[in-house]
Amino acid sequence: MVERFVEGGAFMWPILVCLVLGLAISVERFISLFKASVNTKQFLNDVIAAMDQGGTKKAIEVCQGTKGPVAAIFHAGLTRADRGLEAVEKAISNAGTIEMAFLEKGMIWLSTFITVAPMLGFTGTVAGMVQAFDDIAKANEISPSVVASGIKVALLTTLFGLVVAITLQMFHNYFISKIDALVIDMEETSAELVDHLVAQDKA
Repeated sequence: MVERFVEGGAFMWPILVCLVLGLAISVERFISLFKASVNTKQFLNDVIAAMDQGGTKKAIEVCQGTKGPVAAIFHAGLTRADRGLEAVEKAISNAGTIEMAFLEKGMIWLSTFITVAPMLGFTGTVAGMVQAFDDIAKANEISPSVVASGIKVALLTTLFGLVVAITLQMFHNYFISKIDALVIDMEETSAELVDHLVAQDKA
């Protein structure tokens, strides 16, 4: 593997940088999204039960003891419950925007590396073909042995660039699906919380 990497030439290094940075972002996103995941239905039930037993203050304590974007959104809304439902909805909306930014942190860079890696590979392909033609010109003849080195560079850089892009794309797709699931949970549970507050006001 190391021998093939060296044979690929200079363009293998920036592709390797894309891979290393992309994997670093993937590890960080995996840990962050794992920590952000909670049993939202159970959490909602706990908040509602606390609210029914001890009021908004008790529900806020439950939110403070729970990690994740849903808890942060609930906390933002409940701390403004005394200002009316409109203030609660606005606080939930603002907190949701902030939490979305947190969930999507680093995703733009991951997308960038997915795009750049194969482009670098194709650039290495062109460089390898240029090298092959230079070798032909110097040898003043066309034979497999003359062009083999340049063609090898071309193929190896393309292969490495595509492998890196495919690997990072799989992580990217997983994270997007995870973020979408978290966003749906955030929206559904937030709506249920507001509905419960409305029901309390009417009671």
